[in-house]
Amino acid sequence: MKHILAITGLVALSACADQGEVYRSYSEAGSLTDNGSFGDANMNNHLAMTSEDNFVINLSNRFAEEVPNTINFAFDSAALDAEAQATLRQQAHWIRQFPEVRFRVYGHTDAVGSEAYNQSLGLRRAQAAVAYLTSQGISRSRLEAVASFGETQPLVVTQGRERRNRRTVTEVSGFVKSNPIIMDGKYAEVVYREYIASAVPASTLIMVTEGSETTTE
Repeated sequence: MKHILAITGLVALSACADQGEVYRSYSEAGSLTDNGSFGDANMNNHLAMTSEDNFVINLSNRFAEEVPNTINFAFDSAALDAEAQATLRQQAHWIRQFPEVRFRVYGHTDAVGSEAYNQSLGLRRAQAAVAYLTSQGISRSRLEAVASFGETQPLVVTQGRERRNRRTVTEVSGFVKSNPIIMDGKYAEVVYREYIASAVPASTLIMVTEGSETTTE
């Protein structure tokens, strides 16, 4: 009888497997509550110590998410208008919070004009952005380089004038030390500093009840 029940159970299990579903009466400890994120913190620490993760890309993505990384220019101009200056001030504020990080500014143009002229114009735009960032207290040594793509990387493919193509883009390029591998704890220092800064002191509420004040934390 026992053998018959065992065979019946195996047949039922095989039938479920054929349908792509297997139901078990047992599982690993914690499997019901694990949504796939358990161990991420330890994995991140491991990646940081072994330099298997590209933290430059991670920081660059964060920079682009938290701050506008692009400014635009008038036609055939490298002058910064009020909107561009406001954006660069936002960039400078973010950059000051990460003294370990270096940045690069890329200049772009639209397709009007010769390739050589646009290469030069893109460089002048990048230099203008870098000059303004340094005026906001960012060390020139942290602005690793300026580069020009000229007309070769348009956002909008057109041979005519296009403001969105006339731009500079600021990106994270590496860490201040020549070796970008974060074996000395620099990245951990950034994370710890931001963790401490995220602490918000308890607010003080004043409750007024018919001529008396009650202070609560």
